[in-house]
Amino acid sequence: MPDSLTRESAATSAVLLATTPACKLSCAGGTLLDRVTDQLATLPVHEIQVVAPGGGLGADLRGVAKIARISAGAVAVLPADLVAHTEALALLLDHPARDTAALVSHDATAAPMRPPVRVEGGRIVAAGSSFHVVPEANATFRGVLQAGESDLASLADIAEELAELADTGKLGPVTPVEAVDLLLVGLVRSGVAVRAAGLGPLHADRVAGQNAADAAVTRLAEVDEARVRLDLSVKENDGFFATFLVSTWTRHLIRPAVRLKVVPNTVTGASIGLAGLAAVWFSAGTQGGRLAGALLLCLSFALDCLDGQLARYTRAFSPLGAWADGMADRLKEYVVYVGLAIGFGGAGIWHLAVAAMVLQVVRHAVYFAYAGAAADAARVGALWGRPARSLLEPADGGRAKGVLRFAQKMERDTVVRWLKKIIVLPVGERTALIAITAAIWNARVTFLSLLCWGGVAALYQLGGRIARSAR
Repeated sequence: MPDSLTRESAATSAVLLATTPACKLSCAGGTLLDRVTDQLATLPVHEIQVVAPGGGLGADLRGVAKIARISAGAVAVLPADLVAHTEALALLLDHPARDTAALVSHDATAAPMRPPVRVEGGRIVAAGSSFHVVPEANATFRGVLQAGESDLASLADIAEELAELADTGKLGPVTPVEAVDLLLVGLVRSGVAVRAAGLGPLHADRVAGQNAADAAVTRLAEVDEARVRLDLSVKENDGFFATFLVSTWTRHLIRPAVRLKVVPNTVTGASIGLAGLAAVWFSAGTQGGRLAGALLLCLSFALDCLDGQLARYTRAFSPLGAWADGMADRLKEYVVYVGLAIGFGGAGIWHLAVAAMVLQVVRHAVYFAYAGAAADAARVGALWGRPARSLLEPADGGRAKGVLRFAQKMERDTVVRWLKKIIVLPVGERTALIAITAAIWNARVTFLSLLCWGGVAALYQLGGRIARSAR
């Protein structure tokens, strides 16, 4: 590691831990260390720091802490004995958020180089090592960890604490092989929100011998990385209507859109335009107008799905873009309500339209207010040392109890999981409900359907949030 380090720009820096003999194994005319270094060179990594063997686990961790202290951007830590797809590394290193995240596989079969973790809601809530047990583990950590700029101080503190424990022998019989695993354990236990970046069908494995390295490289060739990137651009946790009736064909428009240099914002604008035209047709009040409006509304929703898929494929998404997309969804829906009410006519229909609009506003307020409160609670807990625990304390993993524990078990049933998604009436289901009821019947049936189904969804969501808050 260089003797002098200076503060760099906000780009991601990578720390390669070349502290195990396996990093010297041969691979494609070079070594595993050479292979990983070449992969990082193709990704948006500003600087690669190699921590070479020499001082043991404590020295390695202090090297990570030193880099984290002076870095102005995200810092990724990964072992040089890693055999992974470049696209797998890109899930962290090319993610626009530059947030704190770890590469995981949802294969829960733990192994010495695959410590167990438990993932809930896209976050790692419990992480293990050779002596940290994770109850009900549902995934494994695959060796690549990134700390976002806001969590660099936490990473440095944890690395220094671990180094002190290692130097005094309080960590037990651990070796530099477990350095990254212990850093993840420390971040999770200190209350840092660690996003779980799922590998999907991609591979990322640490190896200990030449045969294992050769086998891992062979497995990489069996996967079409370009196809996987396309698959991963489709939202994983979407609603039933979006997953099975829309994304199945909009995914085929992603690559043509990229070739034509169409940006996600352009698609969002087209989606808003189609929703506006749908409202105009609905306002005609005729059977033909309602049918045309329903078709245009469905096409608008399809473009709404496509803009997100295109953003994920090109990795051009941002919190501002997500907010703007969400606001556009609200605007399109309420414009359609107005069009339907105008087309039906009469004072009574406006009462139903306003009631449906108010119900949706309340539902969105409950959803976003709860998400914000949960994030604030996590940050406050981290600041006050709760839920931080000693790095040597056996993990209970914060398991859910009672109703939440039952809900988590039910979530594993595919049919029940999709039924739950349908019950909450997400935007895809609302779009389908509006289109079908307006095309076949009239605006009164549409608004009554939205109020009845939306009311059930609101009570269901409210009950779930009360249960989580009680936890």
